[in-house]
Amino acid sequence: MEWTDIRLTVSKADAEVAEAVATMIAEGGIYIEDYSDIEEQVEQIAHVDLIEQELLDKPRDTVIIHMYLEPGASPVETLALIAARMEAAGIPYISETEGVEQEDWQNGWRKYYHPMDVGQRLAIVPSWQDYDTDRVKLILDPGLAFGTGGHETTNLCLEVLDERVKGGERVLDIGTGSGILAIAALKLGAAVAEGVDIDPVAVRTAGENAALNGVADKLTVLVGDLSDKASGKYDIITANIVANAIMSLAPAVPGLMAETPAAQGQAGRQDDRGRREQPAVATSFRRLEPVQRGR
Repeated sequence: MEWTDIRLTVSKADAEVAEAVATMIAEGGIYIEDYSDIEEQVEQIAHVDLIEQELLDKPRDTVIIHMYLEPGASPVETLALIAARMEAAGIPYISETEGVEQEDWQNGWRKYYHPMDVGQRLAIVPSWQDYDTDRVKLILDPGLAFGTGGHETTNLCLEVLDERVKGGERVLDIGTGSGILAIAALKLGAAVAEGVDIDPVAVRTAGENAALNGVADKLTVLVGDLSDKASGKYDIITANIVANAIMSLAPAVPGLMAETPAAQGQAGRQDDRGRREQPAVATSFRRLEPVQRGR
């Protein structure tokens, strides 16, 4: 089954706005090629200083945004929409299209996904790899859903859960994606968790990951939005989603918080400019310990 890969090449200066445009248009996911700080990224993620020359030779002043269209979708219509949005934003770009088999991009990323220690107690372990550790293992197969633990906001939310979950909590994860935050909370000792996501693929993936981790009986995953799916009161609420979604959902959250000293909300937020992550933890909406990672 062949999908269409639309590649948009833009200047590094325009990348954040262009990524936002692509995210609004794409239905089959996007990924970014950005080699501007590859040495720093490799050191932080892989902890090595040997980088293939092919990667070092990549342009540092441009970024390539890949958008995927499902079989049957019209590239012509999508390219016209991209042109209109890019022109409105004043962004010059180069576009290319190529057919790609679904398996190529669904599973090709796996070779770059390795076990990762998070905080003091957690270790994220891909389901297809072995990892010998005394930490609490979070076994994950994100598939097409967001949430591998490598993204800055996901990683920071996990670190905060590692600090805050003491045992017995009821947790709500808004925009659950792969289920990584809800499942991590359960494996750290939370009693029960609910995950809500508007994407059926994410809901299915979260359920599968819960089974992988032996917590399927403690996690309820629902398709929909916060307003019509969440119920009851929660000690911890997580929302690792974009900033405008958090702002729109925020008014509903106080009514879902348990009236206990332990009740707390946690947000991993990507601001409107793109990649600058600004996670924060809040108790009764009093902002505590704001943390920022990334550009």
